Amino acid sequence: MRHARRRVVRRVTRLAAVGGLLLGGAMVAQAAMASETPPASARPLRSAGTAGDPGGALVARLGTTRTAGNWIGADGRPVVAVTDAEAARTVRAAGIQAKVVPHSMDELKSATATLRSAPRVTGTAWAVDYRTNRVVVRADRTVSAGDWSRMSQVASGIGGFVHMERTKGAFTARLNGAQPILSTGGRCSAGFNVTDGRRDFILTAGHCGPSGSTWFADNQGDRQLGSTVSSNFPGSDFSLVQYDSGRAGPGADVVAVGGGKGVRITGAADPSVGQRVFRSGSTSGLHDGQVTALNATVNYPEGTVTGLIETNVCAEPGDSGGPMFSEGVALGVTSGGSGDCTTGGTTFFQPVTKALTALNVKLLVSAGNAGGGQGAASSPAPSAPASQGAVAPSAASPGSSAPVTVGAEGRTLLARLTDTRNVGPGLLVVAGSLIALVATRYIRSEQDRKAYQRYYSSTWG
Repeated sequence: MRHARRRVVRRVTRLAAVGGLLLGGAMVAQAAMASETPPASARPLRSAGTAGDPGGALVARLGTTRTAGNWIGADGRPVVAVTDAEAARTVRAAGIQAKVVPHSMDELKSATATLRSAPRVTGTAWAVDYRTNRVVVRADRTVSAGDWSRMSQVASGIGGFVHMERTKGAFTARLNGAQPILSTGGRCSAGFNVTDGRRDFILTAGHCGPSGSTWFADNQGDRQLGSTVSSNFPGSDFSLVQYDSGRAGPGADVVAVGGGKGVRITGAADPSVGQRVFRSGSTSGLHDGQVTALNATVNYPEGTVTGLIETNVCAEPGDSGGPMFSEGVALGVTSGGSGDCTTGGTTFFQPVTKALTALNVKLLVSAGNAGGGQGAASSPAPSAPASQGAVAPSAASPGSSAPVTVGAEGRTLLARLTDTRNVGPGLLVVAGSLIALVATRYIRSEQDRKAYQRYYSSTWG
């Protein structure tokens, strides 16, 4: 009876060990296969708008003395601010809503010029709010009472349409998009892939590092991406990181949004006030909000940056340089702001179109999109101009989904199988099962040996 029980225990232990080997092997295979890049077909989340900007066209036609900006209303329809009844009739005749306001764009720009010529105060920012027809000046918690009082006096001298307000937190560059890039100077997020026709680059924030900075895709410094070859900060906030290989590789037209997912970029454009936008960064992931102003000025501790896009999308340190987009159209790269993604805040972006023009590069998009087709090609091509149609903010989406390649292109299955970050749990199960199997064999051998000794002793004696 005792021998029978031992045989049952050995059999159960052996079966458990074999089962563990099979389970661990399945876990390893599943993890390795999951790390492979899925097929490149894109599933449309929502078709991108292709209409032009009729509000902006009317503003350009009527001029800055008779208009004061345009924006997208809550219903998705464009609105144009005008200063006289005749201009209002012209706007309405075009089928667009008109709002008569007291101050023209010339007056509003004159106010911002006066603010810019005043003594610089770190921790302040201002922008024209088209919807309220005023200039909004914000001061963060670092601005002293004396500086606040002096700025308020400057604002009073301009006129009652300059509004002063305090904001929580501090205006800082978000150094530390969607994919993380690292150097000895800090951590940022990659923005968009661009090209000059011969070489490919990463477009990111200028404050991330000066020319000559070396960037890596991992904390250990084993995977060098490239080096900064052009940087503009302060004044503007953009830079180019040239790939060491010269090419961005597969997935150059996709920005990561988290969870292994991405959005396919189809072109670049300037945003509109009131437009719903999406921002992705390596720290806080994907978040959305609205454009609240254009041509904003921010006085960072490192210097003043002008011509920025102001939004109420949150961002945190490490999100710098990350992409802002809507309906698959590239709009900006993250510059800085205040607050965080718990309490909210104000975030500023460098317009992509201005950076592309200044750097003489083009956005990399799929060849199908560049040619106006609907299909997604595997090789990227320089972008064609894109237009962002008027879409109700509640209905806008990031764009068409696409798989994300997280620096694993060209890796063999063997490399994925031996990557403990992907298959560690399965390898542990396999190792434990092997130990159990070996132990079972050893115990059985010892038991058989002792049984034979007992039998031999009894027969010999």
